[in-house]
Amino acid sequence: MRLSLALAAAMLVLSACDKKVAAVNLGERVYAQNCAACHGARLEGQPNWRARLPNGRLPAPPHDETGHTWHHPDEVLFGITKNGLVPPYAPRDYESDMPAFAGKLGDEEIWAVLAYIESHWTSRDVLEARAEMTRNARRQ
Repeated sequence: MRLSLALAAAMLVLSACDKKVAAVNLGERVYAQNCAACHGARLEGQPNWRARLPNGRLPAPPHDETGHTWHHPDEVLFGITKNGLVPPYAPRDYESDMPAFAGKLGDEEIWAVLAYIESHWTSRDVLEARAEMTRNARRQ
């Protein structure tokens, strides 16, 4: 009985790992096709991404650990990607070059892109900060 439970648990873990790998692989392809033009092929963002452009908008930020993407909960990142920078993710009338992908990408593709981006957050500081953020969000 114990052996079959252990085997079943191992199979669940492997299945979850396979799904995560598949999501990251899909996300890499979707990111390259839809996000890299602005956010960079290596997630590096546009130069001087903190300084406003002449039109008052901000350049696309990096999605690697040098940016602020990792500071946001997954649900917020999903909402921004799907709906664009609109309330509740930005102030009313906020102008941004970030398009809404709701009509272009399905939810699975958006989650896959986020899995791909998150797969690049590997430093201990970032991982610990995200774990704490997740714990705090669950308490609310």
